[in-house]
Amino acid sequence: MINHRSGILQRRNSYEDGVSGTTCPIPPGKNFTYKLQVKDQIGSYYYFPSLNFHKAAGAFGGIRVYSKPLIPVPFPNPADDYTVLIGDWYKSNHKDLRNQLDRGKILGFPDGILINGRGPNGASFNVEKGKTYRLRISNVGLQSSLNFRIQDHKMTLIEVEGKHTIQTSFTSLDVHVGQSYSVLVTADQADKDYYIVVSSRFTSPVLTTTGILHYNSSKSPVSGPPPAGPTDVKFSLEQARSIRTNLTASGPRPNPQGTYHYGESKGPRKTIILSNSQGIVNGKQRYAVNSVSYVAPDTPLKLADHFKIPGVFRNGSIQDKPTGAAIHLDTSVLFTDFKTSAEIIFQNDEDTIQSYHLDGYSFYIVGMDVGQWTADSRKQYNLQDAIARTTTQVYPKSWTAVYLALDNVGMWNLRSEFWARQYLGQQFYLRVYTSNTSTRFESNIPKNALLCGKAIGKSLEM
Repeated sequence: MINHRSGILQRRNSYEDGVSGTTCPIPPGKNFTYKLQVKDQIGSYYYFPSLNFHKAAGAFGGIRVYSKPLIPVPFPNPADDYTVLIGDWYKSNHKDLRNQLDRGKILGFPDGILINGRGPNGASFNVEKGKTYRLRISNVGLQSSLNFRIQDHKMTLIEVEGKHTIQTSFTSLDVHVGQSYSVLVTADQADKDYYIVVSSRFTSPVLTTTGILHYNSSKSPVSGPPPAGPTDVKFSLEQARSIRTNLTASGPRPNPQGTYHYGESKGPRKTIILSNSQGIVNGKQRYAVNSVSYVAPDTPLKLADHFKIPGVFRNGSIQDKPTGAAIHLDTSVLFTDFKTSAEIIFQNDEDTIQSYHLDGYSFYIVGMDVGQWTADSRKQYNLQDAIARTTTQVYPKSWTAVYLALDNVGMWNLRSEFWARQYLGQQFYLRVYTSNTSTRFESNIPKNALLCGKAIGKSLEM
């Protein structure tokens, strides 16, 4: 059985979100057609399978959502547009890795890093001297934050997961698991080949692989050692804080800009504090959010919610703040109200970097720093031009704060993008609820929806 989801937002319809809490698995030998409206999510994303650790087997690829032709973008059209998928890699196949986790073991250290599925110097990108190219870089790996750089070339950041950024020049770029960036690179060096380098961050040892930036007129292959990358957390933290929204750029549609601003919402803002942890439960390795390690039921949560099937999930299965309790197993669903403004604090007290994704939403990353978050931490929030994205990193022994408006009704998966952690429980579902059943707020259940578990035999007739 297999399920697919993409990094792209799916507005007003979590029935087709493609994760176990919303969608039944696609049976072997069958197919399923997802229907979604690509509306406000111009930019760079990627898709991948979400069940049974299939992500480790590949089956991922890039997604490009373009602006309408009449809507200008804040940069000249590039000479070409390349998708660059980077990620860590294991020699063992996904079944062996999954069995290892099922036996209660941790996922070991990766065996290497790939660029577009290729090892050292296997991926090559052709350029012509004097021209500028767009590279859409996504970290599709299982657990490693990666640094991306091109020998002797600068990269101009232009877009992050659907948002145009202030155009900042970088010599290297940290791309955390699940994140996507667009950069412009100008072929302005001598006619020869140059290393493209991807190396792991916050790991010991450091894994490194290379690709080739090939000038069409080059007669000189790459030589010498590849350029070294950054080694400290401070570089990554300062770079992340520098990534901000381009407030003068056009939006995805010809509508008035600035009609909503995340820093000026009226009314109270619900604060949710999420703390990750790990430990042994019933003799097996588990990971948790606010002490709850998620266990998937046989019936997707969204179908149980729609058909009002009892016994699948319950209110109070996860708290909105850390409890300090020991890790325990449950089907964790956090209840929230539609149209609520929310502040989510990701508090990471572990020594390893974390990466989190929330389906169905982009959120504004208003702050991040080392240490414990407190109410005084709000004094350093960026409430003017913070970047909105779908995935955020949380540095070791650090916190990250995000703002969002809970304006998308449904059952949405909030999870670790470290795939072993997600698989072993570091996730839960955010139920954004309203009693109003208007299709203005949420689309009807699709007529081709798959039914499984306790939903078998239910009617899809509206």
